[in-house]
Amino acid sequence: MKNWEDISAESELLALQEIKKSFDSGDLTDAEEGLTILIESMSRSDRRALESQLIRLMLHVIKWKIQPDKRSRSWANSIRNARYEIKSWKKYSPALNDDFLRKIWQESLEEALSEAEIETGATTHHITDLTWEDVFETPYLIK
Repeated sequence: MKNWEDISAESELLALQEIKKSFDSGDLTDAEEGLTILIESMSRSDRRALESQLIRLMLHVIKWKIQPDKRSRSWANSIRNARYEIKSWKKYSPALNDDFLRKIWQESLEEALSEAEIETGATTHHITDLTWEDVFETPYLIK
């Protein structure tokens, strides 16, 4: 019996190749187990990537709020880009929807606040929350 967890962690392509070998040899039970583990692995990977993108977006919004004198077109573009990436994840992976984002919201915010303090050297204790509007709807523009 193959260790599908290790194979899937090493490479999705390798996992698919091994699943095909199991299928071709008639070991449908092994192929089904491999597919199940691969699907779970890919789902976890997608969730982690979306969470990372949400943290990145929150980080830039926080920095925008706490360092108004350092605002730049680059920051505005980073916010726009992160919003686009999250919108794309939601479009192509329906399970990664607004409900999922709300589930990871608080933990992502805490990580973004921590990263903002490290990057800026400024305290973020006065920021206790970011609203959905702050993160996804407010236009951040340089005038």
